[in-house]
Amino acid sequence: QVQPEESGGGLVQAGGSLRLSCAASGRTFGRHAVGWFRQAPGKEREIVAAINWSGSTYYADSVKGRFTISRDDAKVTVYLQMNSLNPEDTAVYYCAAGPRLVEGYTYWGQGTQVTVSS
Repeated sequence: QVQPEESGGGLVQAGGSLRLSCAASGRTFGRHAVGWFRQAPGKEREIVAAINWSGSTYYADSVKGRFTISRDDAKVTVYLQMNSLNPEDTAVYYCAAGPRLVEGYTYWGQGTQVTVSS
């Protein structure tokens, strides 16, 4: 069993940066892929970035070059560094863990709000 928990959301001006953290309980966290998803009001949830146990990563086209995902298995934490934020990045961001890089996520956090003002 893995239970992700997000932190680090908040309000930031356009062009600014935030770093989200996903800490997880459970000894098998290091063997899971971890993904960051987001859902804006009135929109479907979408994958933003993901990283697997070997360090392979995935990024949505909309965040390539601006967001960076990394993991620290010693701290059982995955980070999402978000730079050059714009109002379109405003959403609830969720961390999830699962067996594959871009699909099949099983364990979900509660989400953290990111708001980017123009």
